[in-house]
Amino acid sequence: MKSRRGSGDAATGQRGDKRLSARVSALPRPHIPLVTLLTDFGNSDYFVGAVKGVILSSNPAVHIVDITHEIPPQDIEAAAFTLLVAYSSFPPETIHVAVVDPGVGSSRRALLIKTSDRFFVGPDNGIFSFVCDREADLGATPQVFELTNSKYFRHPVSATFNGRDVFAPVAAALSQGIKPGEMGRAITSIVRLPPLRPEPSRDGRIMGRIIHIDRFGNCVTNLTQNELTPEMIAGGAKLQVRKKKVSSFRSYFSEKTKSDEKVFGVWGSAGFLEIAISNGSAAKFLQIKRGDAVMITRTPHQNRER
Repeated sequence: MKSRRGSGDAATGQRGDKRLSARVSALPRPHIPLVTLLTDFGNSDYFVGAVKGVILSSNPAVHIVDITHEIPPQDIEAAAFTLLVAYSSFPPETIHVAVVDPGVGSSRRALLIKTSDRFFVGPDNGIFSFVCDREADLGATPQVFELTNSKYFRHPVSATFNGRDVFAPVAAALSQGIKPGEMGRAITSIVRLPPLRPEPSRDGRIMGRIIHIDRFGNCVTNLTQNELTPEMIAGGAKLQVRKKKVSSFRSYFSEKTKSDEKVFGVWGSAGFLEIAISNGSAAKFLQIKRGDAVMITRTPHQNRER
């Protein structure tokens, strides 16, 4: 038979284990630097591996995540859109390296952009336009630096591979706590793509455009619920794209509705309205391409209310 003390010690030990477990689980996790990569390099060449190698050679503790390397070659707008819809999914202090760089080796600038809680590294060719616009809409003013301090580059710097020799080592330096101001000079403007926000036309109609076509053939517009509200849809508002009227709207792709329309609109996960068809490619069915105009048409009553 155990002594009262022994029993008490055992009970205390069990309770202590629980308290210790709770304390351990509540401790903050150690900060592990996180770098994402978004490029048009593909995966059949050595480019992606070389970029990762340079980062890890400088900081073996960094964690690298591939957003994608399948951006169409030289397609800056596709890269800007993909970065926009992906970056906020990552935790604060993430370093995003985006390299789609048809102007590599030219006089185009190399950039480091610091928002309130993230970093972006890449060429000054419009690739960061949509991110900066989004941050401005959120009330933040990004700090922009032109990368000029070659101390933080890999040498010799190739005129055709700044992703490896400029952007990768700068990302590694950021992951080790080097301040942006040490790597370049502050600037006030960057190259911009046309903004995503639709503009009302002179006759009061709202004109949007197709900004992305995903691998399923869904056509992503630049229309949000600021431009096409639920009340407008309930009141009979329609879309027109390539002479096709879209009057059916769904909450999800396989939703059953009263309408027998093959083409429908659906709010996508990025917050933009998408034009889709069930189990097929709307882009092929409607022969839509990126940049095509999308117009919101409304009933005469709605137009009078506006």
